Amino acid sequence: MRTYETTIIIHPDTAGDVYTEVVDKFRGILNELGANILAVEEWGARKLAYIIRKQERGTYVLFAYEGNPDGIRELERRLRLDDKIIKFMTVQLEGNYEPSSFAGKGEESETAAPAPEKAPTETSKPEQPKAVEKAETEEPAAEKKSDEAEAEKSA
Repeated sequence: MRTYETTIIIHPDTAGDVYTEVVDKFRGILNELGANILAVEEWGARKLAYIIRKQERGTYVLFAYEGNPDGIRELERRLRLDDKIIKFMTVQLEGNYEPSSFAGKGEESETAAPAPEKAPTETSKPEQPKAVEKAETEEPAAEKKSDEAEAEKSA
């Protein structure tokens, strides 16, 4: 068996019990196809990068599982038939499944107050003063070279 991740985007108007039914439906389909479900991560509602089927938002769900390629074809066929699914993508993983840090960051992260900026430390000084310092240190060297060039010309 191979390890796969399928990310689905559910229509934003699907909420509550209907949303739970959709997730449970595809969890059941995976079990029916003989897949071993490793994780189901609900990422929440997010703004889409571009409009898909006249929608600007969607609810993301990630299924991580071990299954056979024939089962993947059947799962994707059923995903295409379901009107509540806006888009989906299945990826075969090379190694083992590792939970993502993306889970649990839904609408809360978009509406929450921005994180306070970190105070600058010695290791993260602004780059502009460094450039000015370099320019100041390079000028005397340039003057020395031009002085040497003038001395050679007059000799």
